[in-house]
Amino acid sequence: MANIIISPSRYVQGKGELANIASHIGELGHNFFIISTESGVRRVGDTVKKSFENTDSKLHFEAFNRECSETEIKRLCEIVKKNGCDCIIGIGGGKTLDTAKAIAYYEKMPVVIVPTIASTDAPCSALSVIYTDDGVFEKYLFLPQNPNLVLVDTDIVAKAPARLLVSGMGDAMATYFEARACEASYATNCAGGNTTKAAMALAELCYETLLEDGLKAKLALEKKVCTKAVENVIEANTYLSGIGFESAGLAGAHAIHNGFTVLPACHELYHGEKVAFGTLVQLVLENSPTEEIEEVIDFCMTVGLPTTLADLNLGNATEADIMEVAKASAVEGQTTHNMPFPVTADTVYAAIWGADALGRLYKGL
Repeated sequence: MANIIISPSRYVQGKGELANIASHIGELGHNFFIISTESGVRRVGDTVKKSFENTDSKLHFEAFNRECSETEIKRLCEIVKKNGCDCIIGIGGGKTLDTAKAIAYYEKMPVVIVPTIASTDAPCSALSVIYTDDGVFEKYLFLPQNPNLVLVDTDIVAKAPARLLVSGMGDAMATYFEARACEASYATNCAGGNTTKAAMALAELCYETLLEDGLKAKLALEKKVCTKAVENVIEANTYLSGIGFESAGLAGAHAIHNGFTVLPACHELYHGEKVAFGTLVQLVLENSPTEEIEEVIDFCMTVGLPTTLADLNLGNATEADIMEVAKASAVEGQTTHNMPFPVTADTVYAAIWGADALGRLYKGL
């Protein structure tokens, strides 16, 4: 099997870059379908419109209904056809961006991704995570190519709540540990091949950047300022994690996240917050060295990521609840089976309780 690494055609990150979106897009299209939440349009709509002044481009803004589901994707595809659009622009968070990528895939159009937060590694990937209309994980939609352009305006990202950047750190933290597991098991990555040394290097650099700059970035964002540490963590959350997970592979952490989506109490948590706890569960599943587990728990506690079931709103979870999560995490087709050893619902169940016990111990509970 070939070693494969994939990435967006172009990645642009910098302060105030949304104002230059028209020049960055080039000849990708002339009749743009722009999806964002209503609040997103209020935040950035005028900047986008001004960038396209004195061009012959048409802009059609459409509000996103906040769930990346088949229902929403089909609704928006019909509007794209009705308006004769030729390029999709997604502006917002992970579910908005995944929806934009799915629309572009079904309508065979280029797609431009503009994250307004750095809470997931969704922007760079050739992947959309599809949920039911009620927010329960349904499937991965693997796409034939990555976005044509990813544009990150760090001034905009820095204005988002610090919790969103921290959630992105939780998502990004998993990248190295899942990549390492996939490399050991020779698992197929999202590109249909095996990992490359370049992907592993990016995944490891992602984790090292979080350890070095994560706390500094969080503190800066709490003051709504964009420091060098913030710039570094945005790149780690978005690009390093995006290329790392897609070109190295997913394993236990994300599958366990998917398992937790079956419990409604977790729906208030962000993706990366659940992935962070999933990473701790994966490390317990692997019986990783105590020093490594301590490092992950210490980082999570320092920046405010979950380390216990109570942190996931599951302080009163029953054995039956956790077994439901474990079964969903280990079902056939889940990426827990990319671990370099057999995984069952019983072993995931035990690892969840083990991770919770460790988290409680280090919190002094």
